[in-house]
Amino acid sequence: MRHPTNRVFLDPANLSRIVKEGRLGNPKRLSELVRLLRPDITDTDALVLFEVKPDDEESRGEGREQAGRYLAALNEAVDPDKKLVGGTGFEGSLFLEFENGGALWQLSWRTPEPGVTLYRWSYRRKEPHASWKERAAQKEEALPREEIAQHGELAEQAIRAAYEGGDRPAGFQGQVYLPGDCR
Repeated sequence: MRHPTNRVFLDPANLSRIVKEGRLGNPKRLSELVRLLRPDITDTDALVLFEVKPDDEESRGEGREQAGRYLAALNEAVDPDKKLVGGTGFEGSLFLEFENGGALWQLSWRTPEPGVTLYRWSYRRKEPHASWKERAAQKEEALPREEIAQHGELAEQAIRAAYEGGDRPAGFQGQVYLPGDCR
């Protein structure tokens, strides 16, 4: 969102497509197996790549390994002046209010090392007559897995609709509060 005119590729775009459509070099330099790899976020104008994982040490290590593998493969196929690096400075959060205020979720993300973005979900307990800003200031709690399973897909659809300016998904009764610099 910070660079709306940049060419950004999201999973499921594979390395072959990223190199070709991102005008980075010759995709034929990629081996057949490597061509199919799919990094989570690749910005071919800023020449950065991010692998997105849940915020825990095991996932962080997995993200580091995958980002390194994707960068090594890409940088063998791209032109010398178009080498990619692990992205940095990707941090933020947003809130989702469900069930007409009955649930307030927060999605937050950070990039603790180049190329690895970690995310986590948390929530605030319902306080009668509290505004979402007052609830956002409350202590966050880990979001129960049952709730994530119950509302996770709807949350993703609501976030996409808010960022892309689309319609709210059917069944979503609430609001998405985006960071101030998103639009």
